[in-house]
Amino acid sequence: MANNDWKRRLGMVYSTNPDFNFTEEDSDQPSTLPKQQQKLRVSMERAGRGGKTVTLVRGFVGSDEDLAALGKMLKQKCGVGGTAKDGEIVIQGDLRPRIVELLHSEGYTQAK
Repeated sequence: MANNDWKRRLGMVYSTNPDFNFTEEDSDQPSTLPKQQQKLRVSMERAGRGGKTVTLVRGFVGSDEDLAALGKMLKQKCGVGGTAKDGEIVIQGDLRPRIVELLHSEGYTQAK
């Protein structure tokens, strides 16, 4: 048993069944849709951010790693900061036209 094996079983307290064997549940990561099928929506938001303007990219269907990779590419090509979490990409500043152009050039044909 690994040193931190108990962390995976935090929900399991105790079993009186002598034949019980703990099995892990598979994490259901959604498979990433192809770029042509992604329906990404680009919008600008200022509320709740201390007056700072950000550009939001919503509607990405896929794994967190693919979302982070897309966010990293957009941040690098725009030369700004941001983050990718909770199924959306947040880019600092109002860069809607530039981001839509970048998404179309990368193959995301349904981005608006």
